[in-house]
Amino acid sequence: MALTRDFQETVRARAERDPVFREAMFQEAVSALLRGEVDNGRAGLRAYINATIGFDSLSKALGRPPKSLMRMFGPAGNPTAENLLGVINVLQAETGVQLEVRAVAAA
Repeated sequence: MALTRDFQETVRARAERDPVFREAMFQEAVSALLRGEVDNGRAGLRAYINATIGFDSLSKALGRPPKSLMRMFGPAGNPTAENLLGVINVLQAETGVQLEVRAVAAA
């Protein structure tokens, strides 16, 4: 089911005013990718991009067409590791949310 514009605007407004929410969105998207939940991770990053810098700004920072980036994070998207890591790097720099990876022993 596609998200409605009202919902996207609500998420964007919340991300703008609530840094904890913004951090949680980014952290959850990348954590999903690391857990192997690729579809959820891509969807989470797409929502985070839309709620923060937008695809036009991301496009300018990466030198890639915005539609190409939108497809990468769409339902059938398949970004390369280079593209994915480049996007994460730009998102960290532009949004001020820095992710940290730590190893944790399995339970």
